[in-house]
Amino acid sequence: MTEPVWFPSEPARTNVGRFMAVEGIGSFDELRRRSIDEPEWFWDETVRFLGLPFSTPYTQVLDDSAGIPWATWFIGGKLNLASACVDRWAEATPEKPAVVWEGEEGEVRRWTYAELRRRVDALAHQLQGEGIGDGDGVGIYLPMVPETVAAVLAVAKLGAVFLPLFSGYGADAIVSRLDDAEAKGLIYADVTLRRGKKVDMAAVAEEALGKLPAVTARIVIPRDGGDRSDDGATPFEACPVDSEHPLFIAYTSGTTGRPKGSVHVHGGWLAKVAEEGAFQTDCRADDTLFWFTDMGWIMGPWEVTAALAAGATLALFEGAPDWPEPDRLWAFVERHRVTILGISPTLIRALMPHGDGPVKAHDLSALRILGSTGEPWNEGPWRWYFEVVGGGRCPVINISGGTEVGACFLSPHPVEPLKPMSLGGPSLGMAVDVYDDEGKPLREAVGELVCTKPWPGMTRGLYKDPDRYIETYWSRWPDVWVHGDWASIDEDGDWFLHGRSDDTIKVAGKRLGPAEAESALVSHPAVIEAAAVGIPDEVKGEVLWGYVVLAPGTEETEQLRKELADLVAEQLGKSFRPSAVKFTDALPKTRNAKVLRRAVRAVATGKDPGDLSSLEDPATIEAVSAAR
Repeated sequence: MTEPVWFPSEPARTNVGRFMAVEGIGSFDELRRRSIDEPEWFWDETVRFLGLPFSTPYTQVLDDSAGIPWATWFIGGKLNLASACVDRWAEATPEKPAVVWEGEEGEVRRWTYAELRRRVDALAHQLQGEGIGDGDGVGIYLPMVPETVAAVLAVAKLGAVFLPLFSGYGADAIVSRLDDAEAKGLIYADVTLRRGKKVDMAAVAEEALGKLPAVTARIVIPRDGGDRSDDGATPFEACPVDSEHPLFIAYTSGTTGRPKGSVHVHGGWLAKVAEEGAFQTDCRADDTLFWFTDMGWIMGPWEVTAALAAGATLALFEGAPDWPEPDRLWAFVERHRVTILGISPTLIRALMPHGDGPVKAHDLSALRILGSTGEPWNEGPWRWYFEVVGGGRCPVINISGGTEVGACFLSPHPVEPLKPMSLGGPSLGMAVDVYDDEGKPLREAVGELVCTKPWPGMTRGLYKDPDRYIETYWSRWPDVWVHGDWASIDEDGDWFLHGRSDDTIKVAGKRLGPAEAESALVSHPAVIEAAAVGIPDEVKGEVLWGYVVLAPGTEETEQLRKELADLVAEQLGKSFRPSAVKFTDALPKTRNAKVLRRAVRAVATGKDPGDLSSLEDPATIEAVSAAR
């Protein structure tokens, strides 16, 4: 059993510690239990504690009379995300930095809250002039530049609905999403930089627009920010909308070619994400928060909301984390005095081969919280992140939720001891559990992650497809959300994830999370990256195949292949010895550095990989096909 390696030093000084003091709660375990047992009390008190501005107060916290899958929150209340995230700070702290951006070539732009509001208002006027109004869908096809933040908030101010699009999408992916959402507008960039090359985003956007005659509002954003003619823009008053008014539709890649549109609303999204930013990552007004993400991933809207709802500074980054030099990311963290840093486990695994030097060359002493999400950890990279990047000082707030969740199911909090790779326990107010195959609670074994009560940030269905929503999440057990993640709770009550249900490998009836096999493979000094997938087998049901990317200069030999298979068998047991180890030049990943195991498995079995629009480099599919 793993022991904790981090302990809180001053829990009373954290946001969640102050909340406990206000509520007269003596321990974090007591707060977690009460928040789950009494969610209406918890969310009402949280809104009040965080000062989230409702222009019209709500009269009821929760209404689940239509059934748990269709629960609504903050009934009768009116508000606007833009009021909470920019307007109130532009009035209270106008000269405080709101956004800082660094381009790939080193240029830096900073916006105060006053300037952010001017930019938001100018863009809101422009959108309104183009015919955009309440409820209209507006695509946002931008890299992570300051104007992206302004675009999100301008659309919200109008009561319109923003549609975040991954900045690496091709035209067809844009068309399918904007067409599904019945969009009327698109805000897009002219270019962005990636590894020293200009990416012509305007050409992609305009190809898509040629197939979208209904998209009549078209606004191009120059990468360099353009002129400053909007400095004198007339203030634009945020439109007060019902708490259940749609805020954005986030599309996820489905296992079929048809993406799923998760609908998120002003009241529930703001309350849940502002709470997570405050209580999980302990974000305060004097912090600088940076998550390595894209607006097309749920962590893009998350970081905008979490940072700005707290009146903090949001840091944005253009380009790759290790270009033009391996220390690019760490230099960025040092230069901008980032205090809260979020990275995926896969990105850490990709940066580790550069060694400790690029990290230790920079002063990262401003860091106080390390965040992570995206997929399960293995222990070596987790410890490297904790010890080398965070110096053993910073808790790793390892969160897990999803696009449809609108936030987190599981998260540690900076007032509790933390074990390596642990997710702590349920996020506050989240009635999560682990079920066995019969739908009964399970402990000290791997089972299905489920949720048995509604929460404010949950999707309000899948856009135009309520049947698919119920079938996907609510159909296995009555009034129980089945998330599709394998999880376990150890004897101390600490929670761990073991991968997606559809990624899990089942060899002769025994379940194996791919991260476990990948951890064994990358522990060999010759291996940089690995992906483990299950392949159908007539005798065992499935067998394990490992795809590995070798360190430069490593010779591909049968002896090395045997060593790697033996290493997995030694660490995981003989029954999990890979039946094949294949050498590949690259693995298919999203721009957020998540390995698409679904695509690897599809290529290996000759099946349709489904929607691949989130891939950073489509050529990696060919690399897997050509694996030796």
